[in-house]
Amino acid sequence: METESEPYVRLATLRQLHTVMADMNTARSLADTLQTVADGVVTGLGYELACVNLVRPDGDLVCAAFAGNSAAEALITGRVGSRASWDRRLTMGEAWGDLRFIPHTEGWVLDEDDVPQWYTDGPEPRFEDEWHPADRLFAPMYTPGVSGNGCGELIGVLSVDRPRNGRRPGAWGREALQMYAFQGAIAISNARLRANMQRALVRLEREQQALRASEESFRQAFEYAPSGMAIAEMGGDQHGRILRTNDALCRLLGRPASAMRRYSFSDLVHPEDIGTLLRTSAEGGRAELRLCRRDNTYVWVSLRNSVVADAADGPRFLLTHVEDIEDRKRRELQLAHRASHDSLTGLPNSAELRSRLSSRLCQRPLALPPGAIESLDAAYTHGQQQAAMGALPSGELGPYDGNGNGDGHGGGQLAYDGNGHGFDPWPSSEAYDAFDHHVHTIAPEGETDDGTKGLAVLFCDLDGFKSINDRFGHNAGDAVLIEVARRLTHGVRDGDTVARLGGDEFVVLADGLGRADAQDLAVRLRNAIIPPIRVDGRAVRVGASFGIGWAHCGMTADEVLKSADERMYIEKRSRPKAHRRAG
Repeated sequence: METESEPYVRLATLRQLHTVMADMNTARSLADTLQTVADGVVTGLGYELACVNLVRPDGDLVCAAFAGNSAAEALITGRVGSRASWDRRLTMGEAWGDLRFIPHTEGWVLDEDDVPQWYTDGPEPRFEDEWHPADRLFAPMYTPGVSGNGCGELIGVLSVDRPRNGRRPGAWGREALQMYAFQGAIAISNARLRANMQRALVRLEREQQALRASEESFRQAFEYAPSGMAIAEMGGDQHGRILRTNDALCRLLGRPASAMRRYSFSDLVHPEDIGTLLRTSAEGGRAELRLCRRDNTYVWVSLRNSVVADAADGPRFLLTHVEDIEDRKRRELQLAHRASHDSLTGLPNSAELRSRLSSRLCQRPLALPPGAIESLDAAYTHGQQQAAMGALPSGELGPYDGNGNGDGHGGGQLAYDGNGHGFDPWPSSEAYDAFDHHVHTIAPEGETDDGTKGLAVLFCDLDGFKSINDRFGHNAGDAVLIEVARRLTHGVRDGDTVARLGGDEFVVLADGLGRADAQDLAVRLRNAIIPPIRVDGRAVRVGASFGIGWAHCGMTADEVLKSADERMYIEKRSRPKAHRRAG
């Protein structure tokens, strides 16, 4: 090309230019593409030296490839020039289309900047178009511009030096270099795109491998977990349906995995625990409840739920961890039973007796309406509550007009205090809300049976028990207490309570009895205790004294027990000492 006169260009030159351009698109990597671009300038465009300066992410340009001189390549490859210095170069000198030529008469000001450059020796030019060793020629490379724009973003600059014909390039040489720079920019952009795609594919493959490894790890942890695991649907028509279970859960419930997929946890939970399950499943959490086995027995389990999303906006699932806590629950029940029951006889102890008795009693008797003072206090409190909520002006106890007449509150039946203020002497349910849901316990009145049924409290004290303890020892006494507890338990109804207060004292709670019924029950229980008791091969006998008390609202548990205890001692003292024992 360098020996040809324009506009005459040999066909071989065009073929050579086409070949070097085609080579740029066959390089496999970005580094190979950059070196091919530099080599093509030397082999196809007729320059002795060429350098590809590539724009880095920070904007500066690095010498990425060099061709034509190994010494110069070792000197400047990898060196960086600032973007400001390059912008200065691309605005100086003469503009040959997209090319920028800086003659030696202007380029001396660039000798001290930070752009990597090489220096060539040679004689001074003898002709006007002869190439001077200090001349500089740059071909900027831009990304292909969008429609309507000439060029896009600067991606690099192609620097060339020392044309082989020793002359500055003419119109054909300039056009060829400009076209080559354009094709080089495309090749570099494509190489970058391929590199980015390769990195993305590698990253995607690594992520897929990590995902597969994570899924496999989860599968193994799910399948081989020592406790039960399940995955259930959330939302939709199939909400709560079990999708997958592990072997541990199938063994716990005695159901195969195929059968488990036909159920949801709401189908398996104990009816009393369905509310607990629904509250737990709503947003995940933990609960203890009972699940049904295949044999229709129930097992206590601890459920720990986690809400898991399949994807960013995909379906949500409920991951449930099921732990068998049957043994722990059994121990808890045993501890609770020991805390509330007598260790010797197995009967409810004093604390449990008082708890059961207190649950039946409230603070106000049903038969007694509130008195005048009580009514005043209730009405005053009710009015103050309304005033606090903004329903009444501060200081007013109830609604009334300017004449002291009520507005209908309390059914129109108002009372008046000394200042003429109206109030409701029989306040509505707000005053006694605590008693509305309570079934009041009442007691028969008088000493005769009037047909009233109430809660009878039979206080039993054994007669002659101390002498058995003294004569035969505490082991014999314990055996007597155990047998008496058994006989009392068999002598009452299923819903009645037999408790041991301590020592040789027992209490029976029997609801729904009249006075005659309670007396008959006391006689039957005394007759059940009287027969001889076999202890260590000998027969011993104890008697029993019963006192009958009646529980009613307005009394405390201690007051009820004290009343029955006092009646028991009255009954004990009313009989001769010789008759207190049956044998």
